Amino acid sequence: MPEPRQHTLRAIDAREAGLIAVLLVLAAVGWVFTAERMSGMDMGGWTDPGLLDFFLTTWVVMLAAMMFPSVAPMVTAYAKISRRRRETGRYAPRGSTALFVAGYLVSWTAFGLVAYALYEAVAQLVPGAFAAEPGGRYAAAGVILAAAVYQLTPAKNVCLTKCRTPLDFILHRMRTGYRGALRMGMEHGAWCVGCCWALMAALFALGVMSVGWMALVGAFIAVEKMLPWKRLANRSVSAALVLIAVGIALMPGATPGMPM
Repeated sequence: MPEPRQHTLRAIDAREAGLIAVLLVLAAVGWVFTAERMSGMDMGGWTDPGLLDFFLTTWVVMLAAMMFPSVAPMVTAYAKISRRRRETGRYAPRGSTALFVAGYLVSWTAFGLVAYALYEAVAQLVPGAFAAEPGGRYAAAGVILAAAVYQLTPAKNVCLTKCRTPLDFILHRMRTGYRGALRMGMEHGAWCVGCCWALMAALFALGVMSVGWMALVGAFIAVEKMLPWKRLANRSVSAALVLIAVGIALMPGATPGMPM
């Protein structure tokens, strides 16, 4: 009996490793696609996101590049529980993991559309609001500073806790079937939006078409979701945002992508 049991555990580990590998490959493809699509478009803070169809395509691929590494523990936990449900004869259709991921992207896509609409509305109502000098630079610093403050709020703490405890989230919200998988993915995506919306707003201020800033914000998200020291990671990201905001406000020439 012990040998089959060990074989089963090794097989499960291999499947989980395979799923993580798929997510990382998709993230890598997203980085390559995004870098090519944004080539020559990094114009510093408040980069114009372009037409809606261009922005939407770029946004979804960018999400995969930035978020898939940090969401991998949640996806693998969902896949593991679904597999165990099938092994015990309970309903858990194959392919539901893909719908779980799709639901996650749906929530973030909705946030992207709202952010795009707000950007366009402000740009039309206040012409020059996002110009580099002088207002745009200070507006960018203000948004980034607000993101740093949000890091320290109870709302951020609650959302971050949900993102860092995949088994707790899935066991308390398990829904069966394809519709249930999609809904669970959307719920997890909503918690992730609640956790990271301020960081993504900071990315708009820094330059949403900048691969460099995109990589830095993606690293911030991964650090606070995956490192074991939750409080330290969260406070470190907040401190880094404060430094960036001060640099943009007082020393724009020393801040990558920010004009003098």
